[in-house]
This record gives sequence, C-alpha cells and structure tokens, in this order.
Amino acid sequence: MANILDSFRLDGQVAIVTGSGRGIGAGTALAYADAGADVVVSARTVSQLEATAEKIRERGQRALVVPCDVLQAEQREALVAKTVEEFGRVDILVNNAGGWPPKATLDTTESEFDACFRFNVTTALAMTRLCVPKMVETAGGGAIVNISSVAGRFNARGFAAYGVAKAALSFLTKNLAQDFAPKVRVNGIAVGSILTEALKGFMTDAFEQQMLAKTPMKRLGKVEDIAACALYLASPAASYVTGEIYGVNGGLTQIQVEMPEANI
Repeated sequence: MANILDSFRLDGQVAIVTGSGRGIGAGTALAYADAGADVVVSARTVSQLEATAEKIRERGQRALVVPCDVLQAEQREALVAKTVEEFGRVDILVNNAGGWPPKATLDTTESEFDACFRFNVTTALAMTRLCVPKMVETAGGGAIVNISSVAGRFNARGFAAYGVAKAALSFLTKNLAQDFAPKVRVNGIAVGSILTEALKGFMTDAFEQQMLAKTPMKRLGKVEDIAACALYLASPAASYVTGEIYGVNGGLTQIQVEMPEANI
C-alpha cells in the first residue's frame, strides 16, 4: 500500500473556488494549492482575489483570477469557460459563495427570502450544472464541495431565510450525489461559527462568550478547520464518499445566536 498521505494529494488537478477572496474560500484555495492543485479564484473583489492568488503562486501552483458575481449567469459561464481555456480541465468545484444575516421572520420580506435562497442554493445548482459536464469531458470525473451550515440543521428564531436555504443546499447536495455518481462526487460541510474577517467585524466579548457557552469544543472555528475537510472531500482519500454532509462546527447541537422572540 502506498503512503496514505499520498491520497490527500491533488497534483495535476484544477479547482474552482467561489467566494475565494477571503475567509473560508481563500483558506480552501490555499489548502488545495498546498496539495498540488492549480486554483481558479473567484469573487467580486479583485484586490482580495489577487491577494489569494499571490499566496497560491508562492506555494508553487498556478492561480487564475476570474472576478465573478455568482448571481449573474453570464459571469458564471465565463468563469467556467476561462478555467477550461486556461487549464484545459476542471476537477473540483467548491460552492462557497453564500451567506445571509439572521432577521426576524415577520420583518423578512418575500423578496429577501427569495434572494437568500437564490444566493445560497440556486447559484450552487447553476455552477454544478456548468461544471459537471466539463469535469467528465476534460478529466473523466470530479468532486464538488458545497459549503453549507449548521443553520440548516437546527431550528432557531430568526433563521427562516438562511436556515431554510442551507437546509435546502444540504438536501440538494445529497440529490446531486445520486444524479452524478459514480463519475462526480458531491458532498457538503455543515459549517459552524468560523472566525473570519466578516465575523470579527461585529464580534464583542459578550457575544463571543455567549457563542462559546453553546460550543462543546469551547472555541470558535478556524478557516483551516473547514479547509482541511474541504481538502479531504475533494481528494482521492474520499473516493468512496458522496452525498454526505460533514459537520465541522465544534460539536454544536443548537444555533449559537439568540434572536428575540417574535413581537406578536
């Protein structure tokens, strides 16, 4: 048997990571580069993408910067087309772009609900539909990793939009795995509270203590925690894994954020 660590390598592979200018997306892109992949970094802010790309190149891998708003069909199509044009193949897709703040349900409009669903679920389906045929055509198969959330597992006040969207993304992941096996594997990660720049922006000591009190591991997650799982799921080490949602969330059994009761 070869060294088991070799099965975590991605040498010669090409990955597209959406939302990879910072946070989980950037961390995942760097993890893939560490494992030998060339990476297409994509988000809306070019300066952030360039910073991620530079770190990939420092690791000895090629990086392609393709600005893309995943909500725009023509930009999604250009992202995949430029990837194939530059590298000749697509092996991995990480649907990381997404998110939505909690909000009282009675204050959540229909348009906001629809927008949240479209941002977190519809775009992942659209990117998958673009990439899967190219994966099979250029590489014989591939792997997709969808970044979901514990908000899609546990019911809580204020998460009618985001929680439902992430639950749908997780269920979509399982359905897509059935659609595309055995050539393309599709898995997801139920992410907990990860200390990214976005979270740091409104973190207070009191809020952090509230979150830690509900986290069995007694710490917030790091980007590297998610990147390590995303690497496993994309690599040959997970070649017999599809249709799974891996929890990387410190053992959470409830939502850490407490929203007010409805004023009814």
